[in-house]
Amino acid sequence: MIDQAGIMMAQGKKIACERIQGVNDNMVKSHYHEYFELYYLEDGTRFHMVQDEMYTMYPGQFMIFAPYIMHRSFGDQNMFFKRLVLYFEPEKILSEELRKTIEAGVGIYKPDRQEEVYVHRILGNILEEQKKPYLLSDEYMTIQLNGLLLRTARKLEKPERVEKLDRIGEVIHFIHTNFDKEISLEQLSQTFYLSPYYLCREFKKHTNTTIVQYLNVTRIMNAQRKLLETDRSITEISRETGFSNITHFNRVFKSITGVSPSQFRKQL
Repeated sequence: MIDQAGIMMAQGKKIACERIQGVNDNMVKSHYHEYFELYYLEDGTRFHMVQDEMYTMYPGQFMIFAPYIMHRSFGDQNMFFKRLVLYFEPEKILSEELRKTIEAGVGIYKPDRQEEVYVHRILGNILEEQKKPYLLSDEYMTIQLNGLLLRTARKLEKPERVEKLDRIGEVIHFIHTNFDKEISLEQLSQTFYLSPYYLCREFKKHTNTTIVQYLNVTRIMNAQRKLLETDRSITEISRETGFSNITHFNRVFKSITGVSPSQFRKQL
């Protein structure tokens, strides 16, 4: 299914909303954005893998993914679902404190019926405004968005988190906490007492990607954050994200993002 909201963001929109329904529309591998995503489930049951944690979502519930958080969603075979997705740039959050609160809120929000109706209505308002923009449309959507985020931060309980996955979940967690160090298949096999063959097979089953590919994406994701949030040199960032030399870093960065690290920083 085509992510029209994602296309709108790529074309320069700061807020984009979309409703999608279907069957067997599953993400084959984890991905991340440079902006926030709010995923609200209207119908069906969906599973979300966020970094190294797995969640089950039911109608009326939603999740918020901060920028540079690896995630993917999928469902059971032939399970119908309908969802609303809202993308928004960090700059659209009008308070730094609110942004930090929302950024830290990874997990499933389970609003009561009253709050569920409110969240669904606000998302519907933004979607309708996007379809039929009116005077001060951008300001309207920004205010609606911030009202929703503020109410989420103030009234809803901290989102429910889940325990780590099985052994492969522990491997994924290890990668996310040690990406800045040298990591090899042999090291992972010894650390988690798994044969290289079993580890590679099960990792691919969980993530639909190889260990090397997942490690590279994790490193580049963190490199992007450092390029965005710090003034460190590209050479320093390459070392801090686990690359042994700048040439390899540049090559992997461009293969994943489509631009070089220096071009990425200039775009910012």
